[in-house]
Amino acid sequence: MFEVKKVLGQLLMPLPLSLILLMGLLLFVAKTRKAPYIFCWLSLLSIWSLSTPYVAQKIIETDAQMLTAFDPRKHQSIDKIVVLGCDLYPNQSLPSNAQLGGCSLARLVEGVRLANLYPSAHLFVSGYGYGHATSAGLMAKTAQSLGIATSRIKQNPNPKDTADEAKMLAPMLIDYNVALVTSATHMQRAMDLFNAQGVETIPAPTEFYNFAQHPWSRQFIANHTALEVVTRVWHEQVGKVWIAIRRAIDPEAL
Repeated sequence: MFEVKKVLGQLLMPLPLSLILLMGLLLFVAKTRKAPYIFCWLSLLSIWSLSTPYVAQKIIETDAQMLTAFDPRKHQSIDKIVVLGCDLYPNQSLPSNAQLGGCSLARLVEGVRLANLYPSAHLFVSGYGYGHATSAGLMAKTAQSLGIATSRIKQNPNPKDTADEAKMLAPMLIDYNVALVTSATHMQRAMDLFNAQGVETIPAPTEFYNFAQHPWSRQFIANHTALEVVTRVWHEQVGKVWIAIRRAIDPEAL
């Protein structure tokens, strides 16, 4: 009974319910123009498939199969810890941690964990923002509230993307042991951009996803989290293609 309740509950969530309603409406649409009708069905079924934990897990395994969490036993010394920016939701009535999105919090927590493991390392927090707040500023305040000394925290509030972050931070990182903290799906592209600036980084990925343990009865139900993960992987692939195009035009571009 518990599993039936969970399955029905998931089917009634906005994403699967909307797709089911659209499929239902398609059944009443005139089928005289077969090509658009078939295309609509294929589009809805594709969205449903890409939103399932089963498909999302296959994509994750293909994209980041060699990525593992940072192991401090393999790295006796870290000089710089770089936490790349992510989502934020500025609201001056809230504490800094409540203004950071889940992606930013996941990265910052990993950065703070490493800062505690390596008490002499500097913690670099990066990322721009809007509404008089930046990702770097909010992460810095949150890190301070979690016990990291202000003197250890360095802010980089101006970059608008990962390429900017690599360019602006590179002069302060070259020839140091640098741990790079970002989401697992973002790590390969981030390391490539920092390496292009002459900075060798040690990956410290966070925000891992694993849908393999989901009950089989829910593996094929559309899920907004699964779709978000697939979207992130797609975003990274588009980013890699953009980098390749920019470098083909101008090898010094990125």
